[in-house]
Amino acid sequence: MERIYPSKEELVKVLASGKKLKIYFGIDPTGPLHIGHGANLLKLREFQDQGHEIILLIGDFTAMVGDPTDKMAVRIQLSAEQVKENMKSYPEQIGRILDLSKTEIRYNSEWLNKLGLSDLLGLASRLTYSQIIKRDLFQKRLAENKELYLHEFLYPLMQGYDSISLDVDLEIGGNDQTFNMLVGRDLMKSVKNKEKFVFTTKLLVDPSGKKMGKTEGNMVALNDAPNEMYGKVMSWPDALMSLAFEICTRLLLAEMLRLAAEKPKEAKMKLAHEIVRIYHAEAAAQAAEENFVRTFSKKEIPEEMEEFKVASGTSLADSLAATGAVKSKSEFRRLLDEGAICNLDQDEKITDPNFLVKETLRLRVGKKRFVKIITA
Repeated sequence: MERIYPSKEELVKVLASGKKLKIYFGIDPTGPLHIGHGANLLKLREFQDQGHEIILLIGDFTAMVGDPTDKMAVRIQLSAEQVKENMKSYPEQIGRILDLSKTEIRYNSEWLNKLGLSDLLGLASRLTYSQIIKRDLFQKRLAENKELYLHEFLYPLMQGYDSISLDVDLEIGGNDQTFNMLVGRDLMKSVKNKEKFVFTTKLLVDPSGKKMGKTEGNMVALNDAPNEMYGKVMSWPDALMSLAFEICTRLLLAEMLRLAAEKPKEAKMKLAHEIVRIYHAEAAAQAAEENFVRTFSKKEIPEEMEEFKVASGTSLADSLAATGAVKSKSEFRRLLDEGAICNLDQDEKITDPNFLVKETLRLRVGKKRFVKIITA
């Protein structure tokens, strides 16, 4: 937990009264669910186990608008088809944490598609320009002479309307969503004369403070295969472990911090094992751990690795960038210079920056990434 609005004391008082709250967490289906979503789902499960009513809101309408949070340039707006494709596996993945028989899954297109212009103007009249423009992100854009678009101003209004439509008592979200969630709290007071608690959670960030995600190329997706998920966690810097234990697992934090201080590698393996166990069950976690030990401790080539198809004659740089094994051609060139791209079938390093993929290749990229590129 990071912060509760209006205060932790007020929320504790309500919970102590025995009142069962209606609580929601919203996800815009702009891409795969990842470990950051999972941290909020774990918190929701705690409330669910205490008998509170849980709503998982999928923002199929707001995903097409685009949340400007943390974006220094306007988001590319998604089509309805893209949104539908992104969210089709969400319920199954969410069900790995929440009890779906006790979870209400809603979609905000149910009410936002029906919101007329007069309704929108009525809502907008309850917020002021000064409330919205003081947002840190917008101030940064203005300071750098970057464009602000009207639909970006409306996004917090739409998220706030979600709270009104669901008539919730509490909203959970990452601390990067604080502004949007507090706009919803203001709207609830104005429209329904009702308090809405806002419960912000910590973000999983790397030691530099950047969110772990698609942009940085270090995202752990909930639909990653067990071996891939385990390997990604093992590649995290040691400095990330305490935060990851705190928000990504239910293990006793004090005990894990002691282990990390005394035996950091063992602690990281415990972290990787626990994360895979949460999303794929104990047997998968054990198998992933054995695969990791066999592959990296004993320098063996894994039996299974990620497979990607490319057209024959595609440059290796483009092939690896398309698979996500490298984030850019500059990273590809750096790995070449370091001798960190190896053709496993010939047991030799690849050094030619213009290397073309003409046949199936099994590669080690860096220290811990194995990929198989199949020519079509």
